[in-house]
Amino acid sequence: MDWARLKQEIKDAAYSMGIDDIGFASADPFLSLKNVLLDRRAKGYESGFEEPDIDKRVYPELSLERPASLISIAVAYPSKLENPPKSEPGLRRGIFARAAWGQDYHTVLREAMARLEEFIMQRVEGARIESMVDTGALVDRAVAERAGIGYKAKNCMVISPKWGSWIYLGELITNIPFEPDTPVTEDCGECTKCIDSCPTGALVGPGELNAQRCVSFLTQTKGFLEDELMRKIGNRLYGCDTCQIVCPKNKGKSWNHRPELQPDPEMVKPLLLPILELSNREFKARFGSSAAAWRGKKPIQRNAVIALGNFKDPAAVPKLIDIMRNDPRPVLRGTAAWALSRIGGEEALQAIIGAITAEKDEEVLERLHAAQDKLSEEEVKVEAEN
Repeated sequence: MDWARLKQEIKDAAYSMGIDDIGFASADPFLSLKNVLLDRRAKGYESGFEEPDIDKRVYPELSLERPASLISIAVAYPSKLENPPKSEPGLRRGIFARAAWGQDYHTVLREAMARLEEFIMQRVEGARIESMVDTGALVDRAVAERAGIGYKAKNCMVISPKWGSWIYLGELITNIPFEPDTPVTEDCGECTKCIDSCPTGALVGPGELNAQRCVSFLTQTKGFLEDELMRKIGNRLYGCDTCQIVCPKNKGKSWNHRPELQPDPEMVKPLLLPILELSNREFKARFGSSAAAWRGKKPIQRNAVIALGNFKDPAAVPKLIDIMRNDPRPVLRGTAAWALSRIGGEEALQAIIGAITAEKDEEVLERLHAAQDKLSEEEVKVEAEN
């Protein structure tokens, strides 16, 4: 078999399969990556969403016996929202990160890789292929970097010279001995805009991320969050794009050639109050096709409560009081108390005091007392100024 010819045929056909960039690499172990991953674990920087077995992340042969090559694919997605709906008093809106715009990228990538697998299998008898995306064993960005898709940036993203960092990544392991492509030699130079702009300081150094403080990770968790971190979340409902938005390599880059990835403005910048009314079925019907739906409605609704608190919009007070009093989920009740303390006012204070007498959950009570203390201090301060 002429592997060079097959490789070129694959590259020529890639776009028609839904792939914007494709690169080939050796299936050698990622030995230099192992120490990086071990160091991250030792520092407590992991998100917990990763493959827990570090060896599986380093050695491709643990996913496919006797691998010969890796194939990395990239699909570009939009970064600009045309005619975004406005957030106004009484009609406040949240925002989903770009990776949650359009159809779930896991589905988009898997379908593209399935077409690529079929293309190869039709031409190579005995071909073995293992494909993965995001939750697979290998590190998508490490494979993409080796395969020449782009370089690892200081914000830990892979930046393509053509597409910027607005790309979804997936990879295939195969027993076909393709000639490796040349890695990209470009880099970030002296620029540190991503590090300087990270809302929570999660980018602790060039190419080093503490996922436990990353806003994108925080919006996907399901528990209580610290006051400082809730303030930093702003009105983000899922994910964070700050380190990509400020990147000079992304300037002027937005990709609208894949219809399935184009955003519905009302879905990616939705009104906050209606989100708090959604049943599980309604949430799935509205957001189920998005990558943001994988954690269910609880984190999204908690983040909507946080956003309402950060907007400090008095119009949200009645709904937040209702949640604080009646929601069966302790995290929602406690977070609503925090949001009310951000908005302030006598109605919020009296509702919090009343909720303290009825609340049984210790952690919620802790949040309620903190909210009461904050509002009481503010009340005293106002009286002293008058």
